Amino acid sequence: MREIATFAGGCFWCTEAVFKDVVGVEKVESGYTGGTMPDPDYKAVCSGSTGHAEAVQLSFDPDSISYADLLDIFLHTHDPTQLNRQGNDVGTQYRSAIFTHSPEQERLARAALERAQAAWPDPIVTSIQEAGIWYPAEDYHQEYYDRVGSQNAYCNVVISPKLAKFRKAYASRLKSGN
Repeated sequence: MREIATFAGGCFWCTEAVFKDVVGVEKVESGYTGGTMPDPDYKAVCSGSTGHAEAVQLSFDPDSISYADLLDIFLHTHDPTQLNRQGNDVGTQYRSAIFTHSPEQERLARAALERAQAAWPDPIVTSIQEAGIWYPAEDYHQEYYDRVGSQNAYCNVVISPKLAKFRKAYASRLKSGN
C-alpha cells in the first residue's frame, strides 16, 4: 500500500529535485497547499496573499522507505530554522512545513523535529499542519530541475549544490544511476 507525504521547504523545484531520486519514492509532484484561496496559481501564490506554500507531495512505498526517513531527509536538505524563507526566497509561500495525512504522521513529524533540533543551533520553526486540499502546480513546474536545470542560473547556484550535498550524504538511499 502506498502512502502520501507532503512537505514545504522553500522553492518546490529544490524539494522535488531532492526526493525524485530517493529509493521508495514513486512520484513527486510540485504544488500548493496550506492556504485559503481555491485553485491557486503560481502568480497568486508568489504574491503571498493566498496562504499557500510551495510544496511537494510524494507517493512512496513504506516497505522501501519509512515516513520517518523521509522526514529526516526533508529536515536535512533545507534550513528548518528560517521563518518564511529559504535563502533569497522570502515569504510565507516559502515556509518550512510538514503537512500530515494521519495522526501517526503527526507523531512521527514531532519526533523528527525533536531529533533534528539537536543538529541546529537555532530553534527549528518548521510547522506541522494537517494536510488540506492539494493543488498541483502548473505543468511547467513539474520536473523543473530535470528539464531546465543546466540552463537556469537559480538551478545552477541553488539546486545543484544542494543536490550534490544530498547525494553524498544519502548515497545509499538513491535509486541506482543517480
